[in-house]
This record gives sequence, C-alpha cells and structure tokens, in this order.
Amino acid sequence: MAPNNPYRERLSLSWWLWLPAVAVAAALAAEVKLGAPGAATWIAYLVLLPLTLVGLWWLGRIRIEVSNGEFRVDDARIPLRYVGEVTPLAAADKHDLLGPYSDPEAFVVQRPWIGPAVRVEVRDEADPTPYWLISTRRPEALADAIRQAAQASMAG
Repeated sequence: MAPNNPYRERLSLSWWLWLPAVAVAAALAAEVKLGAPGAATWIAYLVLLPLTLVGLWWLGRIRIEVSNGEFRVDDARIPLRYVGEVTPLAAADKHDLLGPYSDPEAFVVQRPWIGPAVRVEVRDEADPTPYWLISTRRPEALADAIRQAAQASMAG
C-alpha cells in the first residue's frame, strides 16, 4: 500500500449486532406501552428506538487511518517516525495482551465484536506509552500499511 493510497477503516458494528439491540429496544418500548394509557403509548418507541440507533452508531464511530505521515485512531495520532515494530495479532493474542500480559500504560482501542488486532510499538522517549493495541478487521493490511508508510516517511 503506497503512501498515496492511505489505509482507512471504520470499527463499525456488524449488522447482526444491530438486530438484537433494536429488538430489545422495541420489546422494552412494548412493555412500557402496555402500562401507558392513551397517546403516551408511543412515547417509549419515539424515545427508545432513536436512542438505541444513536448508541449503536456511536459504538461504531472509531476510525483508523494511516496517511500524511501519521497513524490515527479516532482522535489519537502518532507520527510514523515514532512507530517501532508492528505486529498483527489473532484474537487469542489480543486477548492475552488485554489480560495477563497487558501494560497499564498502553493505549488500547478494543472492540469486542472485532477479534484480531495490531500491536504498534511506540519509540518516542517523551511518550510513556509502550505500545498501541488497536482492534482491526484486517490486521495484516493495517500492519503492512503502517510499515510501508513509516518506511516512505523515513526515506522522503
């Protein structure tokens, strides 16, 4: 992946997670409707369903991008000159780094509905963060994009 062709990914929820969430919201609204008289019967639907949809959208708002000499995850940015070793991880390896082998100073953006991840070593003396652990659906592609962009930024 060339520097002119940046990597972009959005950590959105899978469609199959939206269905049960909306169904639960509708069931809760139906429960409220059973106890509410008259015109108030639809208020629960008008409140719960939009709130559920906004909440689901908000959970999937995180964007990952490698471009313009930076690796960005949501609002966090790291210049590629400070990126060290980049390791794509399977779900089990991510689980280990979130549990028994975790570092409390690591920067973690973890989404439970996304199994794989990428571990990015931080080589900035002024930054106490040892590494970034980022969920991604395409760990190999993200790792390659970071490596190639980092090499291109060092060369140019």
